[in-house]
Amino acid sequence: MKGFAGFPEGKVRNVAVPEPFFTDLLPLIDHVGELKVTLYGLWQLNLREGPYRFLRRDDFAADADFMRGLAASARQAEEILDDALERAEARGTFLAVQVEDAQVEQRLYFMNTPKGREAVGKLTRGEWLPVGLSQAATFTPLRGNVFTLYEQNIGPLTPMLVEELRDALATYPAPWIEDAIRIAVKNNVRRLKYILAVLERMRLEGRYDRTDQQTAEDYVKRYEGYRPYLATREPGDADDNAGGE
Repeated sequence: MKGFAGFPEGKVRNVAVPEPFFTDLLPLIDHVGELKVTLYGLWQLNLREGPYRFLRRDDFAADADFMRGLAASARQAEEILDDALERAEARGTFLAVQVEDAQVEQRLYFMNTPKGREAVGKLTRGEWLPVGLSQAATFTPLRGNVFTLYEQNIGPLTPMLVEELRDALATYPAPWIEDAIRIAVKNNVRRLKYILAVLERMRLEGRYDRTDQQTAEDYVKRYEGYRPYLATREPGDADDNAGGE
């Protein structure tokens, strides 16, 4: 184990860490890679300037000392970095935006603070553009909203549920899942199995995106009362007709 010589004498730069990190976030983090990525992100964002601050994956990967702290093997460190960023994004610590244009495809990571949320909103509405990015690029907010929406409306996320939601996000667009969660709430069936059944019905019906004239509420109404039998029952439930279809 490599030792630490201690903090140096004299004036050193201090990094501002919001108190909720210690009171609310730190007790939830159960993965050392996620913890390192979160702390590194707080430090690096403190060093940035400008109205809105963000990091790219390459900002983490370019720091050789940080990457060696993740793993001795460069390949393993890259894998741990990707996993840790995904965990921090899934937890809602980082807000990720996918950027795509003819030249580049990358993710921007914002801290989930009022300023970070404002930045993501302005970026996706076309009201703000980071220096160096093309106006022709598309900006798509990623998974954080799905995980947050699930916790706020369905229940706490366990590691197994996180994995299942990740699988769903690999299969269905995030707006579908957001609508499926709203449908589950509307029909008072707060179960992931039900959400997955709604998504499968969307797929079979050929749903892609709502029309411009169709609001989220209009779309949710299409599924009012939808209660597929197996998706509304848990093991041990009484064998009755409460499950609907």
